[in-house]
Amino acid sequence: MNNQNIDFSMVLASAVHDMKNSLGMLLNSLDELRCEEKTSLGESSRFNTLQYEAERMHNDLVQLLGIYRLGENNLSAHIEEHFVPDFLSEHLARHTPLLKGLGIDVAIEAEDINGFFDEDLLTGVLNNTINNAIRYTQKKILLTAGERDGYLVIGVEDDGQGYPEAMQHTGTLNFGSLDFKSGSTSLGLFFASSVAKLHSEGDRTGSIKLHNGGTFGGGVFEIWLP
Repeated sequence: MNNQNIDFSMVLASAVHDMKNSLGMLLNSLDELRCEEKTSLGESSRFNTLQYEAERMHNDLVQLLGIYRLGENNLSAHIEEHFVPDFLSEHLARHTPLLKGLGIDVAIEAEDINGFFDEDLLTGVLNNTINNAIRYTQKKILLTAGERDGYLVIGVEDDGQGYPEAMQHTGTLNFGSLDFKSGSTSLGLFFASSVAKLHSEGDRTGSIKLHNGGTFGGGVFEIWLP
């Protein structure tokens, strides 16, 4: 074997990128199949599980790529102005077939405001958060958005058991403090915290908050963007 140097992290990133694209195509095919076979697949628990787990893997790969780029110092936010209610509605449309199949009610309560954020990065955060809410909710999910203390606050609430005390958090997360033995949740929270930190204005920086309560008394995830 020769002694050529192999940047294994770059090899992994390339492989993850290919897997992410393949899973994206798979998810599109699953959506099309659900539309074509509404009668037989609409409430199929096995099909719903297949679509949910494929979405979860896709989200994990998106986050891994983001964290790799963060480590290479080439992950940046491309801030643009967006009308928040439209952004949330368009985003939720992606999840609607699975939510209907699982019998989960979902609603949006958003103020008619504009926000300044990176659409792709925030989409990655919301995909993961909604996916987690699907996992822990009983039957209701609510997306919220409004202005608080000069920040755009976007929230995802569910009617599940809520976050355990050890996970309730305000501010930003340190990668070294995460416990990945608990599963992929920590990866998603670190990614969300990192995306929030990329959004800044003056001396104000974005952050995330995890707590219980909200409309349903369950878990509440919030991302605060200046």
